[in-house]
Amino acid sequence: MALQLFGEFLGTFILILLGNGVVANVNLDKTYGNGGGLIVITAGWGMAVYVAVLATSDLSGAHLNPAVTVGLALAGLFDWINVIPFVLAQILGAMLGATTVYMFFKNHFKLTKTVGMKKSAFCTAPAIRDSRNNLFSEFIGTFVLIFAVLLISLPQLEYQNLGSGHVGLGSLGALPVALVVFSIGMSLGGTTGYAINPARDFGPRIVHALLPIDDKDDTDWKYAWIPIVGPLAGAAFAALIYLFILHLCNC
Repeated sequence: MALQLFGEFLGTFILILLGNGVVANVNLDKTYGNGGGLIVITAGWGMAVYVAVLATSDLSGAHLNPAVTVGLALAGLFDWINVIPFVLAQILGAMLGATTVYMFFKNHFKLTKTVGMKKSAFCTAPAIRDSRNNLFSEFIGTFVLIFAVLLISLPQLEYQNLGSGHVGLGSLGALPVALVVFSIGMSLGGTTGYAINPARDFGPRIVHALLPIDDKDDTDWKYAWIPIVGPLAGAAFAALIYLFILHLCNC
């Protein structure tokens, strides 16, 4: 169990280091990546997922996301007794990743004056503040992620009577999951910044609140529940649909 928890901690650290790192590289002043835009950020996040999953999948299964952990548990594919330890390891890894991003780009944080750019390198914020729509955005984005994870990343899953015949899906590895995250970012990321991962938002948000950042933006705790509740609800719905499919095909 200790090795699994370390894998979740390390993997989430890598995920946030590279994922929030690309946001900092694009949004902070005087970096070579400044102004790269949404496509660079979504591509960077997709590659962050790829590297993090590739590095730690043999250690812990590379959940790296409480929504993945809860979704797998709801689907009967992960022991509930391990959910809280996994989630805590993920949050701590995310906090370390966010702290490292700040240390790495510290000079650029000092130079950046545009409101919101500093905070964007830690946590998400809505493009248009509308709690219902923001919650729906996180719900749908995470549903797509968890449903894909359940169907393409689990070993030896087989089902019948879907489409024209028998389909078998094996453990396809880090690349398919990374491409799913890239697709979500490109298609659905424009409303909330697609947290789709409570640890990815909550851990760095805590770090943002604690660090002595010059001219720091408001941490926006009023919004913080949305990238937690939305992803968890989306994961639960994905698990429900997954179980329904298994029921239909008698798997």
